[in-house]
Amino acid sequence: MSQQPISKQIRGLIRLTRWKEYLPFVIPLTILGALLAAYHGEAYLDLRLIPVTLANIAAVAYAFMINDIEDAPDDALDPDRAARNPITMGEIDVKFGYNATRAVALFTLVLYAFGGTSVFLIGVAILLLSHLYSWRPVRLKAYPITDVVSHSLMLSGLLLMAGYYLYHTQPGVVWLVAAGATLFSVYGQLYNQLRDYEMDKEAGLHNTAIILGETNTRRVINLIIILALFCIVLAILNNAFPLWLAGALIAGIPISMLFRSETDMRGTQAIDASGTIQMQSMIVVNVVVLAWLGWALLTQFAII
Repeated sequence: MSQQPISKQIRGLIRLTRWKEYLPFVIPLTILGALLAAYHGEAYLDLRLIPVTLANIAAVAYAFMINDIEDAPDDALDPDRAARNPITMGEIDVKFGYNATRAVALFTLVLYAFGGTSVFLIGVAILLLSHLYSWRPVRLKAYPITDVVSHSLMLSGLLLMAGYYLYHTQPGVVWLVAAGATLFSVYGQLYNQLRDYEMDKEAGLHNTAIILGETNTRRVINLIIILALFCIVLAILNNAFPLWLAGALIAGIPISMLFRSETDMRGTQAIDASGTIQMQSMIVVNVVVLAWLGWALLTQFAII
């Protein structure tokens, strides 16, 4: 056990979860999945959405926690990355960190159980990918293709489907939405790999960006963004969403412009123009999902 004061250990544990980096997308992704299921399956939202949303948050927290524990030796090589890692900074020790991840994993599984068998199995898959992604004996993040596939599924596609399978089991056109969300997550992973390119090379990783090289990775990123947008547009044309959400989208854009930033979602200096609009894009998504959720609840309870 770390000899640090308990208050410092708690702060370090909270920092280990890196919650600020994923709450803006985990919550809307989960709720979006549920709203799509309710919309296409003519179902009603209920209180089960709360534990499943919390389960997705906890599962992603587990992914970030195990990542920082396993990456602590590599992060120690770079002052900026070391400063963000409470393990490297000695705020908590490795044993304490692992015990915390085990508790989070158990808590997560209990929460997923409220969603039924399908949601529980999706949750198991998310946790398993989260572990194998960073765990050094396997470390999916260290190899090309497996790094972006595992990352995009556990931090996007499966989160949305956990929300969806809570109320419906026949995705149909929603697969296009899931594909679009997953591709945007692929973009995010490749962007992160470009940001950490030199450090990852020094750590001996052979991830997708390192294999492709910086120039080709940027080309692939542009292609991925185009494909993701194509999937979303195709889903819209196939009536995946109610048309009135276009108004929420239009309203969300000027709201997002109030939060211009030179940093990316991680809070570090953006490496390109796409990095500077990551948070703005999340604001737009959150506005749209919040508007849809509000409308769904108001109509469900016959308030309007």
